[in-house]
Amino acid sequence: MLPDKRIVDFIIKHHVLTLATSVLDKPWCANCFYAFLKDDMTLVFTSEKNTHHISDSMKNPEVAGSIVLETMIVGKIQGIQFTGIVEEPRDQMVKKARQAYLKRFPYAVLMDTTLWLLKLKTIKMTDNRLGFGKKLIYTKQ
Repeated sequence: MLPDKRIVDFIIKHHVLTLATSVLDKPWCANCFYAFLKDDMTLVFTSEKNTHHISDSMKNPEVAGSIVLETMIVGKIQGIQFTGIVEEPRDQMVKKARQAYLKRFPYAVLMDTTLWLLKLKTIKMTDNRLGFGKKLIYTKQ
C-alpha cells in the first residue's frame, strides 16, 4: 500500500536526504542524493563502502533520516522524517535501482560507486500548507 499522494509527491519533488545511523550509541549523519522507487517505497542512493554511514549501516541496517524543504516561511514548511533499512540491491533490484538512479542523475554513469537501497518503513510528513503542524503518517504493512 502506498502512502498518501502528498508524501509520494514530496519525495519525488526532492533529491537530497539526510541519513542518520547509529552503532554502539554513536550517531552519524550523511547527506545523499537519491532516486525514488515508488512501487517499492525505496530510496536509491550511492556511496562508497568505506564511508562512515555505510560502514555503520552494514553493522546496523536500521536507519532514520529526513527530507526537507528549506524555507523561512512557516506556512510553507514541509518535510518528512523516516525510518528504514539499508541494504545492497540484489538480483533484479540491481538493474532497477541503477536505471532509476541514472535516470534521475545521468552524470552518475561516470561514477565508480556502490548503489544502496533504503527501504522505507515509517514516514511522518509535516506539511504546514495543510494547517500548522499538520502530520501525515505512513507505516509499511
